[in-house]
Order: sequence, then C-alpha cells, then structure tokens
Amino acid sequence: MADQLYLSLWFPNFRFEALPTALTSVLRQFALVSGSAEKSETKRVTAATVYPINFTESPTYQRLYVNDDRSQDTSDSIIENAVAEATENLHSDMAVEFEMRWNLWSPELESISTRRSPSNEELDVDLDSLESDASQESDVHLDPLWKLRPASVRILGFGPDFDDAGFEQNGHIRVDFGLDTPWVFDELPLDDDFEDADLKALAQKRIQQNIEMLLAFTLSVEKHCGISSRLLWTESGEPLAEKLIARLQRLN
Repeated sequence: MADQLYLSLWFPNFRFEALPTALTSVLRQFALVSGSAEKSETKRVTAATVYPINFTESPTYQRLYVNDDRSQDTSDSIIENAVAEATENLHSDMAVEFEMRWNLWSPELESISTRRSPSNEELDVDLDSLESDASQESDVHLDPLWKLRPASVRILGFGPDFDDAGFEQNGHIRVDFGLDTPWVFDELPLDDDFEDADLKALAQKRIQQNIEMLLAFTLSVEKHCGISSRLLWTESGEPLAEKLIARLQRLN
C-alpha cells in the first residue's frame, strides 16, 4: 500500500533567523540533483505558501510561479528570490512551504489487444464454436512503458512556535516527497509469475534510478547543509529501507 514519505532535518544550535538561509541551502541541493540541471525550470520554485499557527489556518501568503517560456524574463521564481519574498514577514508561529519538481521514472500501463486471424480450417465450424471463439478472440495484457514524469516535492521550514513546537518531531525543515510509489511500485506485476524478463529488467533499472535520485538528494543535504541529524520516514511508520530491499529482491 502506498505510504507518505518524508525527510526530516535538524540543525545544531538552530535559530529562527537562520531559517531562510537553511531553506535556501536545502532547495539548492534539490535543484542540483533534480536530474536536469541544464533546464532553468528545475532550478526554480513552482509555488510558495506561508501558514500561520498550524495547517488548519488559511495561508497568509501564497504565490504560484509560471516556469515556462512565458517566465524567461523574470527572476522571481529563482530559489534565493522566492525564499526572500516568502520569508520577508515570517514570524516564529509560522511555517513556510516551497514546492519544486524533479523528474522520476513512472510506468504507463497500456492495454494491447491482440486478435488472431482464423486459418482456412477454422472457418468451417458450427455456430457454437464461433460463439466460443468470439468470447476469447481478444487477449489483453499490460505492457509497462516507462517515462520520465515531473513529480512535486514540498520543502517546509517550521518556526519554533508553529503547531506547538512541532519542529521537535517534524524537523526544523521537512521534505515531503508525496507517496512512496516511485520507489516501490507495489502495483506492478513483477513477482515470480511475471514472465517477460526484458520488461522485468527494465523495471528494476527504472526503480533503482529513482532510488538513486532519492539517496543522492538525502546525502547531498547531509554533506552540504550543515545538519545535525536527519530521518527518512513514512507516515505509517513502516521502515522505507525494508520496503525497498523487499521490492528489489522481487526484481532479482
């Protein structure tokens, strides 16, 4: 079953005034490992939101950025500028959220119908045989086709008084990856009964590439952002490492 995936980050001797700088650092690392650094949109923020008190309150600030050919003349969505604008009036009882995107491999399940043409011998059959053949004339199977697709990631910074000091459990900064589907793909038929070796090998490669992206970002943050501790966790509490190992074992 799909599960929400998070990365919580804590900083040593952290002060609220340092939150914008810490957020900028984490966002930069995400842009560097996003997989398409040569494209300007991968270095840009797609949305920014500020929440007061807790997540049940209406945002006090929200901005959506258009990162396509129409926005080449504006620098507002560049990481440093987006963080500066969103945190300009930030208070200790607020949380600020930035959304960015990266490209992950995703399967596209397409139904392919194959119909057999009857031979000359099969044409001379009775009506009952024709009705029986008609019920089985279509053999439908699923063919996983993998494509790189944009996926949103939310990076949140918490003020010390937001949600009753929720940063103690969530981290000073929390990265919300969304569902863990891109790293486990439980719905794919890749068990021992899956006979197509080529498609199985391709699925293994694509899932491993997604996992490498996740680990590259996590390790990059650990190396370059000055954190004191980190925790990669799921909403259900099920260890992600065990799910990844189990999934890859099924592919081998």
